[in-house]
Amino acid sequence: MIDLTWKVFSQTGNIETYLLMKELENTYNQLPESEEEKDVIEFDSNI
Repeated sequence: MIDLTWKVFSQTGNIETYLLMKELENTYNQLPESEEEKDVIEFDSNI
């Protein structure tokens, strides 16, 4: 999802898209990493 928002921002220069990307990054970085969640995160990144 972060890659998509970066791509949209880089093509449009839309500041709101950039802020959304930063919010998603912060949320992603604050997730606790149990073994199950690591599997979900890895799966999501392959989509």
